[in-house]
Amino acid sequence: MDFTPHDDLAAHRDAARRWGAEHLRPEWVADERLRGDHHHAELHRLLADQGLLAAGWPPEHGGSAVDERFADAVFDEIHDYGLASDGWITTWMVLKTLQRVGTEEQKRAVIPAALRGEVIIALGYTEPGCGSDLAAARTRAVRAGDGWLIDGAKMFTSTADRATHVFLLTRTSAPKHRGLTFFLVPLDAPGVEIQPVHTVGGQRTNATFYSGVRVPDGARVGDVDGGWDVVRIAMVFERGTRNGNHRPGLLDRVVADRPDLLSDPGAAGTLARLRIDEEVARLLTARAEWITRNGGLPGVEGSMAKLYTSEAAQRQHSALLDLLGPEGVLDQRAPDAPVAGEVEFAFRNSLVDTIYGGTSEIMREIVAAGRLGLPRSRPAT
Repeated sequence: MDFTPHDDLAAHRDAARRWGAEHLRPEWVADERLRGDHHHAELHRLLADQGLLAAGWPPEHGGSAVDERFADAVFDEIHDYGLASDGWITTWMVLKTLQRVGTEEQKRAVIPAALRGEVIIALGYTEPGCGSDLAAARTRAVRAGDGWLIDGAKMFTSTADRATHVFLLTRTSAPKHRGLTFFLVPLDAPGVEIQPVHTVGGQRTNATFYSGVRVPDGARVGDVDGGWDVVRIAMVFERGTRNGNHRPGLLDRVVADRPDLLSDPGAAGTLARLRIDEEVARLLTARAEWITRNGGLPGVEGSMAKLYTSEAAQRQHSALLDLLGPEGVLDQRAPDAPVAGEVEFAFRNSLVDTIYGGTSEIMREIVAAGRLGLPRSRPAT
């Protein structure tokens, strides 16, 4: 595997830059940060209308003729511009999971609609008091005729206020790991309530509540009591995607804004180490994406990428704040904020990087067992 940017990809990067110059608007970034939304509806509609969401997907699932490499370059450009696309990232994770474990009806109905921008899916995993222990889920789903009734609560259901559906982990029987079942629940269903939760990173996430929510059995994803197998697949795709808070290009913008940093040997050394971090993170992520694109599941590779990239992002943003000094904590509303306040925003936003998608401790256990062959630190259940 060779992840060197070859000349045949340079054309896509140049085309993506031209696309960004034509379509991306600075007010979208400011609006997204001030409102705390990590999903911009106008941008999402644009990507859908131009077939960029559907790039690389098979025609039978609504795929477009857009070159997947160009679409990848466009998403890089969007990310580098300072815009998030969390709504699409979580939707993509669920669509990839449906490809593996969904019914034919779900594949025909949900995937094409999502690629057209009509369906956006949030993740309903974490519960109050359960932390990262997904197997401790208490949200109940019980049989009710030919469907199910769901009662419970989820925490950190990000983009639920913008989404159409939630990929909901529920408990359908008593055993901890073998009593879980997934459902794709419409967020406009009677009995669903969404309450905002504003975070120190500036993002709006949500608490969601489910009171007697009725869904048909066709909304079930995977086998009854087979949710643990489904979540293991879904988490592989989550960890194998690009970390949402890692900001390629931020180093260049800081140096362009403060070129005097390069004249200080200590500061220059720090910037060099951060650049190495960026390159290692890029290579690890590229390997996980390559495995996914070729039909594999990057289990250990995705965990390696998630672990390194999330910790590298925190190191980078903390170090840049130190280099910028007191001015570094100015946000975008301050006229003299370095890099328009992006470093301050990135630092706050990256605080949760090592928690989302599994903590660093869990990632280290997966790598230790799956790649190094070390024994598990606790017995499997």
